[in-house]
Amino acid sequence: MQRINASKFINASKFKEQCLSLLDDLGADGLVITKRGIPVAKVIPIGSSCAGLIGSMKGKLRIKGDILSTGITWEAQSNHPNAKP
Repeated sequence: MQRINASKFINASKFKEQCLSLLDDLGADGLVITKRGIPVAKVIPIGSSCAGLIGSMKGKLRIKGDILSTGITWEAQSNHPNAKP
């Protein structure tokens, strides 16, 4: 299971029971909702910024080959006998 950075994890059924009070006390890190121990959703305050995500993958990805190509070569002229010139 991948660990999500958050201040609190809560089971979906408990979240359902306590939803309004949990939203009143929602911290900046948000709240991760789980089902059977597996994270399924994250609730974050509306004012939370995603600016921390910018550049967070730098150095973790590698580009292989030409990212603008499908890798398939094709010809504009058809060799099909019924093709129009």
